[in-house]
Amino acid sequence: MVLAAREKDGPAAREALASLCSTYWYPLYAFIRRQGSGPQEAEDLTQGFFFRFLERHSLGSVQPDGGKFRSFLLACLKNFLANERERAHAQRRGGGRALFSLDSTDAETRYSLEMAEQRTPEAVFERRWAFAVLERTMTELRQEYVAAGKSELFEAFQSFLPGGHGETSRSDLAAKRGVSVGAIDVAVHRLRQRFGVRLREQVAQTVSSDAEVEEEIRYLISVIGS
Repeated sequence: MVLAAREKDGPAAREALASLCSTYWYPLYAFIRRQGSGPQEAEDLTQGFFFRFLERHSLGSVQPDGGKFRSFLLACLKNFLANERERAHAQRRGGGRALFSLDSTDAETRYSLEMAEQRTPEAVFERRWAFAVLERTMTELRQEYVAAGKSELFEAFQSFLPGGHGETSRSDLAAKRGVSVGAIDVAVHRLRQRFGVRLREQVAQTVSSDAEVEEEIRYLISVIGS
């Protein structure tokens, strides 16, 4: 996805850029907020960062062997912030042009969960990045099941996936669906397998090689659990 977004023109490049922005804007927003910016300033800076990032075609410098996109993007943001705080407010907003919609209410609701935690801006960024990867994985897996006509099955079993919530036990599900607990175990196992495949696909889009995928997954899981 990152490599596709390097191209300056074409629908595939525009789609990849839009996907990158919509997926990873919140970790950047949280990093900026953690550094002391208020909600409005953080929204301005996040929009301004993506505007400048795309205007300068910063993705053009990304190479297949260039390391983790997560680290590259944070380094770009830090460099942007070091220069941008000296600029006028209008320049921060990229001349008043918003590249994509930021749900500031949702952002502040999510960010309020970080406030009680004594984490560095970098730690908040990486934790939010990890959750963004999981959320995108869950979204694509849900779409896969919906396309296969199995949306009800996904909704019933998603609580057994990483980050899932729910108190329904496997035995309760078995009784509700009129099947054995063993059948529920098989369905959950298959769902988790597909989740694992989708997760690896997501992570593979942001690292340099297949060899880094497992390492990155282990790291992101450790960040979420810390």
